[in-house]
Amino acid sequence: MSRKKFNCITTEYIQEWDNEFLFGILDNISDAVMINDANTTIVYVNKAYIEILGIPAEKAIGRKLRDIEPEATAIKVLESGKAIHNNVDHLRTVKIDAMGFSFPLYKEGKTVGAVSIFNDVTQINKLTEELNRTKEITKYFQSKYEQRKLSPSFDEYVCSNEKTKEVLFLASKVAKTDSTVLIRGESGVGKEVMARAIQKESKRSKMPLIKVNCASIPENLLESELFGYEDGAFTGAKKGGKLGKFELAQGGTIFLDEIGDMSFHMQAKILRVIQEKEIERIGGTKTIPLDVRIIAATNRDLESMIQEGTFRSDLYYRLNVVPLNIPPLRERKDDVILLSRFILSKINKNSSEKVSLSSDVIMLLQKYDWPGNIRELQNVLEHANIVKSGNTINVKDLPQNLRPYSVLDEESEKCYDLKANIEMLEKNLIEESLRRNKNNKSKAINELKISRRAFYEKLSKYDLDKDTYEK
Repeated sequence: MSRKKFNCITTEYIQEWDNEFLFGILDNISDAVMINDANTTIVYVNKAYIEILGIPAEKAIGRKLRDIEPEATAIKVLESGKAIHNNVDHLRTVKIDAMGFSFPLYKEGKTVGAVSIFNDVTQINKLTEELNRTKEITKYFQSKYEQRKLSPSFDEYVCSNEKTKEVLFLASKVAKTDSTVLIRGESGVGKEVMARAIQKESKRSKMPLIKVNCASIPENLLESELFGYEDGAFTGAKKGGKLGKFELAQGGTIFLDEIGDMSFHMQAKILRVIQEKEIERIGGTKTIPLDVRIIAATNRDLESMIQEGTFRSDLYYRLNVVPLNIPPLRERKDDVILLSRFILSKINKNSSEKVSLSSDVIMLLQKYDWPGNIRELQNVLEHANIVKSGNTINVKDLPQNLRPYSVLDEESEKCYDLKANIEMLEKNLIEESLRRNKNNKSKAINELKISRRAFYEKLSKYDLDKDTYEK
């Protein structure tokens, strides 16, 4: 039967049917059915109506819908004579949301009643609201995540350690300014890598980054190295003179590494450059304006040096506008294996060989305190990569000075702690799988061949439930 014909059913046509047969059909419909006369009096409800609304038939039949639910769709249908489809009503008397359709009943061209067929969509609406709320929350945190996501400029500085990431986020912010930066940390923590990342992220990225190691250049040569000299400035001076590092960095960035090793005399000259933004070549008579961003770095305790009178406090405050303190590797051991794999991939980038670390080596590398930091780790892995046999680095491939830290050492306290060793290996395997699958947890679950429940329990157990494995 077409919808048009169905909407035009008359009461006379209904009466031609056997009532018991007709109501038997309506009682087997899973949706609620309600029939009203022209005065909105309820004349029929089916079993689903009673179950969905929780109202006995005797309490509904005979009552006027206008008195119960004055905003009901059926009343609008009676008033307009037009069907209404897919409408949602909030039935305040029973506190549910109902969705369905209502259509008029005609006799001799007049509206004599209405049929409403509907269902309870309260839970669906609640779920929809919850889904929308969840989407909004997700969008909010996604926007925050995007704000916190490091740009590719910092890809070279590999880490998942939260403390180190905070330093990187600060570095990414200051990179976009022209502020002087002071990078602090022990030898080998990656201060030069940080300086390169800041320069790549800055508006000066297309201009030069000039590095000067203030500790490796003799004091009597450092001034000419930094500021250059004019022709004939001193005995042995190059004919025609020479540009200094500051001039070479014009428009770009100069990285003054190990600035804590600079003499008191040179400190005064660097202070003047920062303040005046100009230099004067040795033997020269004119000043040269500078447009150079300064990044300095040191492993020295500058505060103690100020107390001792070996470092100028005024220079310290000029340099220390935005200090970036890089933690040593012993304070970020959760990065050791991540760094190891990154270093090995760089060492073997021109080889088809896929080099891995044995479980014993993984535990050893995490146990060692790395006084030489990332530089020492890189040297150890380069050594092991050369002497290894096969595609796996084993304990015997490591330098001799690391052997006493081996988990196979009989004097090791954890040597026979099977549970601790298994947990360490388990954590490393999960980390590696997440990293390899770019934090796609479903892929990691399939790869690790464990249940979803077990996977998330282990994420919580090892504190790995963070989106930090995209590199």
